[in-house]
Amino acid sequence: MTALKNDRFLRALLKQPVDVTPVWMMRQAGRYLPEYRASRGKAGDFMSLCMNPELACEVTLQPLERYPLDAAILFSDILTVPDAMGLGLYFETGEGPRFRKVVSNAADIDALPIPDPEQDLGYVMDAVRTIRRELGGRVPLIGFSGSPWTLATYMVEGGSSKDFRKSKALLYTDPAAMHALLDKLALSVTSYLNGQIRAGAQAVQIFDSWGGSLSAAAYQEFSLAYMQKIVDGLIREHDGRRVPVILFTKGGGLWLESMADSGAEALGLDWTCDIGSARARVGDKVALQGNMDPSVLYASPEAIRTEVGRILASYGSGTGHVFNLGHGITPEVDPAHAGAFIEAVHELSARYHG
Repeated sequence: MTALKNDRFLRALLKQPVDVTPVWMMRQAGRYLPEYRASRGKAGDFMSLCMNPELACEVTLQPLERYPLDAAILFSDILTVPDAMGLGLYFETGEGPRFRKVVSNAADIDALPIPDPEQDLGYVMDAVRTIRRELGGRVPLIGFSGSPWTLATYMVEGGSSKDFRKSKALLYTDPAAMHALLDKLALSVTSYLNGQIRAGAQAVQIFDSWGGSLSAAAYQEFSLAYMQKIVDGLIREHDGRRVPVILFTKGGGLWLESMADSGAEALGLDWTCDIGSARARVGDKVALQGNMDPSVLYASPEAIRTEVGRILASYGSGTGHVFNLGHGITPEVDPAHAGAFIEAVHELSARYHG
C-alpha cells in the first residue's frame, strides 16, 4: 500500500505529536455540496449511490478536492448491515430510512443471519478498495458502522423513531431477546469492520447515534457492553500500522469515563459536552474528537473562527485532539463556511503544538 503523505489524523488519535490539530467533518461527503447532489442524481437514488463503488469513491473524494481535510470517510450508510441481514432497506422521500421487514420477537431474531462482509456487503468492501487506490496515500481512510443498539432501534422500529417505543418495550419486556439481537449485531459489526480494515480502512468509527436515548444503567448494559465486544474483536494492526477505533455516542457525555475504559483510542463528543472538562475527566486514556455545534456553520466566517478558537483553547496544548463537528454537517450549510471552518482549525491550532 502507498505510504501516507498526511498522517496527522492517525497520529492525533494515537496521542502522538502533530504540527496542527487535524480536522474532518462527519457527513463531509453530503448534500451541502452541489457536486454530491450531481453524483446522487447520476446514481438515481441514495442506495444506488452507496452500492456503486465508483460513485461511492467519487463522492468520498469530493470534499478533499475542495478542502485540506486530514481524513476521508467511506461514503456508505449505517443501515447496510441490517439490509444485508434481509430486512429490505429503502428510503422514503422526506421520511428517511425504512425496512420492509421488522424484528419483533425472539423468533425473528433467531432467523437473522450474520452477513459475510465480502459476500453480502461486497459493494462496501469494493468501495473501500477503490477509495484507497484513488486516494494514493493523500490522507487516511476512515471506515465505520452503526453501533449494535443504534442498528437494533431501526430494526425493531422499522425506521427512524423519536421515542424508541418498540425498542425500549422489547428491552424491558424481554431483555433476553434484546441481548440476543445485540449479540448478533455485535458479531456482524465486528466482521463488517474487520472486512473494511482488510480492504484498506486505516481507522474505524462506531456511530452510536441513539445510545444517548437510554438510561445510565441501560446504556452500560445494552449499548456500551456491545461496543466493547466489537472493540475487543477488531483487527488492531494492519499494513504495519495501528488501526485506531473511535467510539461516538451522541448524548453520551455523562458516560465518558466508562467509554474511555473500552479499549478504543478515541471518543467522539457531541457539542453539549465541554471538551476541556472531557479531557480532564478521561486524562491520557483516550484522544478526543469534536465538538463544534454544526449549526455554527450557519453563522458568519468570523463567528465560526471565534468558536473554533474557543474550542481549541478549551482543549489546550498538546496532541490527542481531532477537530470535528459534534454531529454531521447539515445540508443547508454554505460550502464556503465549511472551508472557513477547516482553515480556522489549521491556522489557529498551530500555537497549541510544538
